[in-house]
Amino acid sequence: MANIPESPRRLAIITGASEGLGRDLAACYAEAGFDLLLVARRQDLLFTLASELTQRFHVACEVLAADLSRPDECERVLRAVEPDRRRLYALVNNAGLGTHGWFHELPMERQRTLIDVNVTALTHLSRGVLPWLRANGRGHIMNMASVASFQPGPLMATYYASKAYVLSLSEALHNESRGSGVTVTAVCPGPTRTGFARSAGIAPSAPAGGAPAMHSAHVARLAFRGTMSGKRVVVTGFRNKVATFVGRYFPRAFTAEMVRAIQMRRFGVSSDR
Repeated sequence: MANIPESPRRLAIITGASEGLGRDLAACYAEAGFDLLLVARRQDLLFTLASELTQRFHVACEVLAADLSRPDECERVLRAVEPDRRRLYALVNNAGLGTHGWFHELPMERQRTLIDVNVTALTHLSRGVLPWLRANGRGHIMNMASVASFQPGPLMATYYASKAYVLSLSEALHNESRGSGVTVTAVCPGPTRTGFARSAGIAPSAPAGGAPAMHSAHVARLAFRGTMSGKRVVVTGFRNKVATFVGRYFPRAFTAEMVRAIQMRRFGVSSDR
């Protein structure tokens, strides 16, 4: 990472850092004195963010434009940080995609890309970074899951399934990392005011369904605080905690029907396909 000078400061990797929750998480880490590697597809937005954070918090920021749906691009992220691995303290797997519609009608290419980013890239980067963190004897991985992790999601089936994977993997790695000085946290927001709806093809006028959308900056602060304290799972917001309780303890057939009804209203679907 040639643009980041030698420094005793801790280093954090933030994926999906160009806007929304990733941007706000980057600000949380910078405010806490971390140097940053900012990763996303939009290089122009990354440079703007890096400049802002450098001026506000006097930390060093490197940007790396990468398409994390490609394994070679995930490897490029790992190669970029490897020379500085002894300073590495945090990996924030925030990059994610969404899509909506009946599973049998959605293009396979779109669903494959979602899985590549939400599941494969997150796993790839976690596997690459975790040995370095364990060797350092400190640090954490924050994996962006969702309240969707706790229940089936008709009309967003692949997205909900991908977030269930993130939650399960994170909880397992948290357990495996016990005693190593490293923690792995699954952050589970509910509806959040970010660019996610646009990327998922959801109209701005579509009702959120479930709990009201929270401000991205508030969610980021809760996620950062919970992860820094070493929590296994962080659910942001009281109403979202209620939703996860329903998802965990009610029959899954019931929660699937409940989500289906919400999504049909949300997306203006009036009949089966």
